[in-house]
Amino acid sequence: MAAVLAIDNLRKSFSPGFIPRRKEILKGVSLEVEPGEIFGYLGPNGAGKTTTLKCLLGLIFPDSGSLTLFGRPHLSLSARERLGYLPESPYFYDHLTAMEFLDFYARLFGLKKTERRKRIAGLLERVGLADAGRIPLRKFSRGMLQRAGLAQALVNDPDLLILDEPLGGLDPIGRKELRDIILEQKRRGKTVFLCSHILQDIEMICDRVAILVAGRIMSSGRLRDLVSEKIKFTEIEISGLKREELAGLGESLAGQEGRILLKVVGEDKVDDVLSLVLSRKGRVHSLLPRSLTLEDLFLDTVKSS
Repeated sequence: MAAVLAIDNLRKSFSPGFIPRRKEILKGVSLEVEPGEIFGYLGPNGAGKTTTLKCLLGLIFPDSGSLTLFGRPHLSLSARERLGYLPESPYFYDHLTAMEFLDFYARLFGLKKTERRKRIAGLLERVGLADAGRIPLRKFSRGMLQRAGLAQALVNDPDLLILDEPLGGLDPIGRKELRDIILEQKRRGKTVFLCSHILQDIEMICDRVAILVAGRIMSSGRLRDLVSEKIKFTEIEISGLKREELAGLGESLAGQEGRILLKVVGEDKVDDVLSLVLSRKGRVHSLLPRSLTLEDLFLDTVKSS
């Protein structure tokens, strides 16, 4: 199937202030997002993630390169009407209530009055704002504004949902609810393009990721291919032994109430620790293998770049 979103050799530079020399932000970015997947676009601050989104949405114009949505030019109205977008730091008309705010955006998409009312009520319920529909946005917390912004992004039932740091300002419950909404969109056959710094959430829901560093994509692919299942080390919490007895078997990380948390590299060393604990009539409280995570991959990629 044709890519829902395709970027080929995208370049963008800016002139900082009155200095004539231009600073290149995007240095040949290329990627494709397949239909029905959740794609994570990662990178440190200043890497160019938001600049990429702004080029894609037509908010700024690239210096060179091509961008397509649903196989059409990215500025095509027929393609843009199938988008939903939540910016990183949204600024809404805060004198409007949540219902008035969503009604305004629904009108922009040409929804009829009856359909608008039904859809807005459903969206407010879905994002957890059913009881706040008549409250002005200026009285919303940051987390509530994020929820309202997500409802706005969904008001046209988009085929491609673009989210820029959607988890900011949300508590753990809010993050869980937003992840559920994103996964729900995937189950409905929608496509999600997601920028976020919260790597644990990205790892939980994304099919593929691309890591952008200083305007270049340094790593990309399916998570199961990028994140190895090989065990890096094992954390073993034990008691009944002295630290001196464990010398050479692992790194002592912490300990409380007579317990020792040991970081052990290598399966043979794990066997040695367990044998020693058994011979000393000690006790194993926990044994937790640690494999490579998306955070490890991200940090290694950024550091090596």
